[in-house]
Amino acid sequence: MAKKTHVSETPATAWLKGHGVLFTEHVYEYVERGGAQHSAEVLGLDPFAVVKTLVMQDEQAKPLVVLMHGNRSVSTKNLARQTGAKTIEPCKPEVANRHSGYLVGGTSPFGLKRDMPVWVEASVLTLPKIWINGGRRGYLVGIDPAVLSAALGARPVDCALAE
Repeated sequence: MAKKTHVSETPATAWLKGHGVLFTEHVYEYVERGGAQHSAEVLGLDPFAVVKTLVMQDEQAKPLVVLMHGNRSVSTKNLARQTGAKTIEPCKPEVANRHSGYLVGGTSPFGLKRDMPVWVEASVLTLPKIWINGGRRGYLVGIDPAVLSAALGARPVDCALAE
């Protein structure tokens, strides 16, 4: 079977194109629960530069998105303190799917179904290039991280924990 090198357009790629964002496509074999570490490994990328998109919620069940290095975890306590929430926790997968319009494992911060605040680990913005989900499982797009703040409006936070 021929290896797929292109994925049909997703809401994320339509958003990127609509905002004039240049991106590269990176297709890989999706593995359940493989996460950013798996995609980095099979694509030969640094997991620190592969950014995961996490849908979380505050104490009032208001959703938000956190963009984090693939080899780091989110300190929900630090995130809550910096965003003004009392508490923050990950959404259950079915709730995350409903808010984002994507399946967990294929969630992109671009082209979200619901308007949600987006927070990004500040050190992500210092990288020369990042790889982030393109809106489908097994599909990353390579972009300039400046897009996250400039076009997406993501606000920086410092909430990374080493894994």
